[in-house]
Amino acid sequence: QVQLVESGGGLVQAGGSLRLSCAASGSSFNIRAMGWYRQAPGKQRDLVAVVATGGSTNYKDAVKGRFTVSSDFAKNTVYLQMNSLKPEDTAVYYCHLRTYLNTYWGQGTQVTVSS
Repeated sequence: QVQLVESGGGLVQAGGSLRLSCAASGSSFNIRAMGWYRQAPGKQRDLVAVVATGGSTNYKDAVKGRFTVSSDFAKNTVYLQMNSLKPEDTAVYYCHLRTYLNTYWGQGTQVTVSS
């Protein structure tokens, strides 16, 4: 069983920054990628950013240039540095881990950006 524990969410004013962290623990697993999704009220859960073990990254267009995903796969950890935050970034952010066989989700952390 894999567990993902997120931290770093909170309330910030527009233009501010937050850094999310997610650490995976549990049974042995082979990570293919880790990253972040988000879900705003009444909307579907969407990819924000993901990093693969080979180093490639993928970002939602709306966050390119403002968010940076990074990882320490030796520690099974992924980070999301969020700068120049906007009110439309307000959502629950979910950590995501993909192995060759399964997909795992964190419990989510709330990010609220006030205008």
